[in-house]
Amino acid sequence: MSNTMKASLPVIRRLPRYYRYITELKNNGTTRISSSQLAHIMGSTPSQVRQDFNCFGGFGQQGVGYSVELLHSEIEKLLFPEGRLRAVLLGAGNLGITIGNFVLKESTGVELVAVFDSDNAIIGNKLFGMEIMAFDELVSFCQNEHVDIIIACTTKEAAESLAPHIVETGVKGIWNYSHFDFSINDESLIVENVHLRDSLMALSYRVSHKECPHMQE
Repeated sequence: MSNTMKASLPVIRRLPRYYRYITELKNNGTTRISSSQLAHIMGSTPSQVRQDFNCFGGFGQQGVGYSVELLHSEIEKLLFPEGRLRAVLLGAGNLGITIGNFVLKESTGVELVAVFDSDNAIIGNKLFGMEIMAFDELVSFCQNEHVDIIIACTTKEAAESLAPHIVETGVKGIWNYSHFDFSINDESLIVENVHLRDSLMALSYRVSHKECPHMQE
C-alpha cells in the first residue's frame, strides 16, 4: 500500500462512500467490479475512480477490474488502520442520544466509552449503559483512558467553554455537532465540524434555484 499522504481531502472524503457501496456489493455476492461500474454507482467517472485508487496503490489490474473482497479489505485498512478508535460523547440531550445510537449501531470504527453532560439533573444517570459524568471530569478521563475522539453534541456555549481544555485531553480529533466551530491551534488535533442547519440551507438553495439534482460533492 502506498503512502496515504498523497491523498487530497476530497479523495479522503470519498473513501467512506466507496466503502459503503463496496460493502453492499460484497454482501450481495459480487466478486469483481470495473471502474466504469463503480463510477456509475458513485455518480462519478471511471478516470476519477482510478485516480482516487491510485492515491493508495491502485488495487486493480488493467483490463481485469477490481476484486470486491480486496477493495473492501484495503479501504477498511485505510479507514481503520489501528482498529476501533475510542470516543467520548459530550451532551446527553436528544442530539447526543441520536448520534450516540448511530455510533453504537453502525460500523464506524469508533467505540463509545463514556458520556458527559453539564446538567446536574442527569449526571449520574445511565445512558447506553454508561454513567453520565460531569464535564469537569473530561480531561482526566480522556488522559487516563487514552481517548482518541470527542463527539461534541453540546450547546454552543458549552462547547466554547470546553474549547480551552480540549488540548489537555490528548484526543486526536473532534466530531463537532455544536454551533461553535472549534479552531484549535494544534496541528495534532483534527476537527470535523458538522452543521446540520448549514446542510439543510444548502439543500434549500439548490432546490430553490433548481440546481441539477444529481450533482454530488
